[in-house]
Amino acid sequence: MIAYQDFVPKVKDPGGLLRPAQFHTLRSSIFDANRWIKERNIRVFNVETVVLPNIHLAHEEGSEDAALRTSGEMSAHWHQFIRVWYELEDGPPPLP
Repeated sequence: MIAYQDFVPKVKDPGGLLRPAQFHTLRSSIFDANRWIKERNIRVFNVETVVLPNIHLAHEEGSEDAALRTSGEMSAHWHQFIRVWYELEDGPPPLP
């Protein structure tokens, strides 16, 4: 079986009315992915960089959301994250 785990840069500062949110770097997500793979002895078969809009909005489900929306009337914020595809042994997938 196959499974995937996403490593999304964490929010450093949620921002405010006139201040945009600040996020950790994509490099920090790569570090987190490498640590997770090594600690759990994960058998990786693909790693990709994914770019999706608005994954940090309150009404969205993050990188797991199947329907993310953008509109020409409002600004969209696009976010990069790391997705690790791996072979799943019997049992539930390991948590990050």
